[in-house]
Amino acid sequence: MDAIRVCAEEVPGSSRPTLTESTSRTETINGSHEFKISGYSLAKGIGIGKYVASDTFTVGGFSWAIYFYPDGKSPEDNSLYVSLFIALASEGADVRALFELTLVDQSGNERHKVHSHFGRTLESGPYTLKYRGSMWGYKRFFKRTLLEESDYLKDDCLLVRCCVGVVKSSTEGPRSYNIPVPGSDLGYQFGKVLESGRGADVALLVDGETFLAHRVVLAARSPVFRAQLFGPLRNKNTKRINIEDIEAPIFKMFLHFIYWDELPDMEDLMGTDLKWASTLVAQHLLAAADRYALERLRTICESKLCEGISINTVATTLALAEQHHSVMETDGFDYLKESCPGLLSELLEYVARLSEHSLASSWNRKEFFPDGCDVNGRRVKQRLH
Repeated sequence: MDAIRVCAEEVPGSSRPTLTESTSRTETINGSHEFKISGYSLAKGIGIGKYVASDTFTVGGFSWAIYFYPDGKSPEDNSLYVSLFIALASEGADVRALFELTLVDQSGNERHKVHSHFGRTLESGPYTLKYRGSMWGYKRFFKRTLLEESDYLKDDCLLVRCCVGVVKSSTEGPRSYNIPVPGSDLGYQFGKVLESGRGADVALLVDGETFLAHRVVLAARSPVFRAQLFGPLRNKNTKRINIEDIEAPIFKMFLHFIYWDELPDMEDLMGTDLKWASTLVAQHLLAAADRYALERLRTICESKLCEGISINTVATTLALAEQHHSVMETDGFDYLKESCPGLLSELLEYVARLSEHSLASSWNRKEFFPDGCDVNGRRVKQRLH
């Protein structure tokens, strides 16, 4: 293990340099495997250079295997010796490791035959394996005649133990402890409070339906509600508030946004994925957002209206934009005013006529075509039930 100190630049106005420290740490990640070779007498005679192999095992992020050659690995030994190797069984380049191969004495006398890198000084350092299939071990691990007369062979079985120590290096600086912080679920928690109705202290009457809510949440989200519930000109009865000019289905989505800070899934709520339906809802929500000063909701509605703009919705969208101050100050509106004044006049005239129509439609849209026209071809702003 080597310690390296780094001296940083001097701090202006200071007589001493700032000292920082880091440590290079080199160590081994160790693991062991035991390989039982059963039926030695049957494996003998398999042929020079042929082997029986252990199952692969993992140490230090690499796979390894033990290879035993009953007739030896090299022809020049003429089957006089058994060979034993440890091999890299996964892809790797310049994997540095320490190895230990042990032939176990099965008599209980602990006279094992051990070849080890561990616990001794290595002149050239750890052994390096450069590619898959690279091996470390011994061609002449044990003479066959002596092995077959020894206590290493018992019941026609040999027992081999292998230890691998993969060398890893890392550099450590000052430690910083990073604890993962989960994302906020505040909207989810408030939404569940709305769904449960627990602690509700105000009833909102909308188009014949009653919605229970919490005054403090309404006041925190909307300055208009804050004035109605806690302002100096607040109503005497702050436990019941009549909501006018907003239809119940729209107000339900509006209240969902106040608590969850996001809109419900339109397709799940309406049972349709038609773009005109999403545009229709966005039009009504834009009006509610403007009335109660929910700027984030108003921006979301503007975005949805821009996505759903078409020849059938452009006039209605322009009417809403003018009414709720969403587009009149944009570069696009100025360009339309300068380059196409005739078209703009026609659109504004149409918007004026549009505002004269009454709101008379139904949520099931039996009286209307998808483009927002009634059976007489007149364009109207649809009403939700």
